[in-house]
Amino acid sequence: MPSFRFGLAGRVLVLAALFGAETLVATMLFELPETAPGGGWLTHGVYLADSAIARGLIGFAVVFATFAYLRYGRELAGVSKQAELEPVRGVFAIGHAAATTVFVILTVLLYGQRVAPAWLDLLSGTWLIAAGAAIACAALAVMPWRLWTGVLRATGWLWAYSAAAAVAAVSAESVFRALWRPASRLTLSLVAMFVRPFAPHVAVQPAAYRIATPRFGVIISGQCSGLEGIGLLLVFGAVFLVLFRDEIRLPRALVLFPIGILALYLLNAARIAALLLIGSAGAREIAKGGFHSQAGWLAFNAVLFGLVVTAQRWPWISTHPAADAAAAQEDPTSAFLVPFLCVLAAGMISRAATGTFEWLYGLRLLAAIVALWTYRRTYRQLEWRAGWMAPLAGAAVFAIWIALDRTGSAAAMPADLARAPEALRYGWIAVRILSAAVTVPIVEELAFRGYLMRRLVSADFSAVSFRTLTWFSLAGSSLLFGLMHGHRWLAGTLAGVLYGFVMTRRGRLGDAVVAHAATNALLAAYVMGMGKWGFW
Repeated sequence: MPSFRFGLAGRVLVLAALFGAETLVATMLFELPETAPGGGWLTHGVYLADSAIARGLIGFAVVFATFAYLRYGRELAGVSKQAELEPVRGVFAIGHAAATTVFVILTVLLYGQRVAPAWLDLLSGTWLIAAGAAIACAALAVMPWRLWTGVLRATGWLWAYSAAAAVAAVSAESVFRALWRPASRLTLSLVAMFVRPFAPHVAVQPAAYRIATPRFGVIISGQCSGLEGIGLLLVFGAVFLVLFRDEIRLPRALVLFPIGILALYLLNAARIAALLLIGSAGAREIAKGGFHSQAGWLAFNAVLFGLVVTAQRWPWISTHPAADAAAAQEDPTSAFLVPFLCVLAAGMISRAATGTFEWLYGLRLLAAIVALWTYRRTYRQLEWRAGWMAPLAGAAVFAIWIALDRTGSAAAMPADLARAPEALRYGWIAVRILSAAVTVPIVEELAFRGYLMRRLVSADFSAVSFRTLTWFSLAGSSLLFGLMHGHRWLAGTLAGVLYGFVMTRRGRLGDAVVAHAATNALLAAYVMGMGKWGFW
């Protein structure tokens, strides 16, 4: 029978989902007025600093949670066991609802400028108190005070480092605003240098921060200067050096900063140069669409990952690189998560290299095959058999998917695919079906049911039986699985619940994989037979 254990990871997940949902709703409903309202210094302070405070709180939470997991996983194991014994505090949940209601009412009054100036300072102060009370009540409802103190004791000074990093990141925004013009000019010069060997007639307009060939042009704005990525690199790099100072050689490790900054700046310029050349070659949709939105994050993630690996493996910097390498090889997490991450990365690359239609979808299939083959020895230890309940569960999920859909029936075959030669069109469809029915179920079930669902039970997830079922691990993993499916998040969440139940029924990951494969195969048949291309 399911138990009601609620571990530390599950509580953090609930808090993140709650605050994330409320922040999303707030940003959709309320917009900061263009002009500052009347009132005194408090009202003007709220007007000027509310977005900065929000970004700072989010930055603090992300940095703290990330490095608590990376650096203090073992120390937090005891707190996680204690968390399983603590109930959710209903009185604080009611307090959160009440404070949030007051906060919303005051936000409507303040943002809508519907209050006399004489009352603005009083309402602004109450608004701040309501916001703080809502956050505190939610935090104490999900995690009682003794758990918070346990986390703080286990992580030491991480809270201070995270706060400093958040303040530095928010404060650096004004510095970046002052630097973006010279930085953009330097970026413009680098782009021109990269492009001229391939397009000799490129025109540079420094005053407008514009560079163009006879067929295509781009304007380098502040967001394109590369400063935001450098700021993020500096913040995360500083926290990493502080937390792992006993495993790296200082001040030698400081050399990683100029290396990372130089790499990011050059890659950003190379990205813009490639965008310009792609647009000049006639692929304007690719340049303005996928490549423009994805290539920057690809470069940033690659540089950050490379610097972390370098810090841990380079003997000149790391104090025990051999031990780090051995630990990485023995880490059971990689076999469950790397295939999923490889598919995500391949998806980013394929979208970056395409415009209105993802012709390179096959990269996802190739990435999945390579990653799964790499860890094939680990997978031999898993139970891949499946019973009759698996395809039935998959069919049930398919029925739910169809029943909850409101957009798929209106979508026809993409125009680019319909106009393509038959061989290319049928080849793309075959790759899409093969990926959906074979590699996607394996990769996603390894990540969400094989890893995440057990990780929400215990930090030592490999010791958790596939039969273990807790309501919060099932709900948490299913919700994240659903959110991955965008506007079909509800159908995705229900699918995750059914796949989780199927797996724990006999303790076999193979049941979840077969159920997932049955769902995707039925959806593929539905798309092909009924022309419901909105599902793809």
